[in-house]
Amino acid sequence: MITFSYQARDASGKIVSGIQDALNEDNAVNSLMSRGLMVLSLQRKAAATRKRNKVWTVKETDLVLFTRQLSTMVEAGISLVGALTALYDQCDPKRQRGLREVISDVTTRVQGGENFNESLAKHPRVFDRLFVSMVKAGEHGGLLAEILDRLAGFLEASARLRKKVKSAMTYPTIVICIAFLITTFLIVKVVPIFGEIFADFGAALPAPTQFLIDVSEFMRSQWYILIAIAVGTFFGIRTFLRSKGGKQVWDKWKLKLPIFGPLLHKICMSRFSRTFAQLIRSGVPILEVIDIVAGASGNHVIETSIKGVGEDVEKGDNLSVALSKKPIFPPMMLRMVAAGEATGKIDTMLEKMADFWDEEIEAMLDALTSLIEPLLIVVLGVIVGGIVIAMFLPIFKLNEVVSQSK
Repeated sequence: MITFSYQARDASGKIVSGIQDALNEDNAVNSLMSRGLMVLSLQRKAAATRKRNKVWTVKETDLVLFTRQLSTMVEAGISLVGALTALYDQCDPKRQRGLREVISDVTTRVQGGENFNESLAKHPRVFDRLFVSMVKAGEHGGLLAEILDRLAGFLEASARLRKKVKSAMTYPTIVICIAFLITTFLIVKVVPIFGEIFADFGAALPAPTQFLIDVSEFMRSQWYILIAIAVGTFFGIRTFLRSKGGKQVWDKWKLKLPIFGPLLHKICMSRFSRTFAQLIRSGVPILEVIDIVAGASGNHVIETSIKGVGEDVEKGDNLSVALSKKPIFPPMMLRMVAAGEATGKIDTMLEKMADFWDEEIEAMLDALTSLIEPLLIVVLGVIVGGIVIAMFLPIFKLNEVVSQSK
């Protein structure tokens, strides 16, 4: 941001002075005119200190919209600084503060002489290596508008896939939380009432009933131990998963899960194919493409395999040959890549593979959702029904209990 000192005439004809923060001189004049002031003089006063210590975050939907609108403006012939300034003015200062501050910093850097991709790279939490590399290729090739349009489409496809996965997991999460709350309520509030009634019988209770009463007593009297165990387990697992070794073990184990393993594998393959296709199509060198795709894979096992592919390609192997050495890549993909190398259309083949996998992922998510719903209902019924049966079991065997007490 740049600070300007100004003199202007207001609606009543009175001359007023003050300071105005803006991206550039035109932006300052427009801001003052929008307040009903006629600018008489405008002088640059000082540049605001950049907030280097503040790390801004931007919502995925805002980033997609920013990329799409910037592409449209650049394609229409608007200068890059002018397009960024317009997007800065359009951002909501409260709801989109992060994006607004990022655009402000990027615009100031571009005005100062930095390349656009270098300015974006200063905000890695917002613009990842894929974004920066594609913009860099677009700047060098003079196809910035086209590259930004591809980026927007890629981000939209990624967001759509992520949204499908989250929506498929929302229902099971809600049902599990409800089951936990119901079970806790029954054990803490309902079971003790039955326990007091059964205590008057003066006889040994059935094993399931006695076990449930003991659990209820422990939860009510030693609840702090359970909380300590839960908190310790949570932070222990989180620390383990954040460690390098723990992340490797978890990523390897995820791919071997019965149902979710194949689903996760298809998601990673779809991401690999689509990202690879976009970068190759944008003119990024293949070794740099492989390095970027490896970092964006999201799984250590797949990342290691992709880096191995990069080493083989660097030694002179064709991409299809290098991929065939890694069992993580399915045969269908190898044939498509080989066909793409023969025809010079690797990006098109990989794009088709990504679309194919996206359709399979959607079908798997629909089937998984249909399977999980009745399964969760059965689990919930077994838990709640088991508690109810355990509580009423002494009543069903009332004659035996009474005879024991006598």
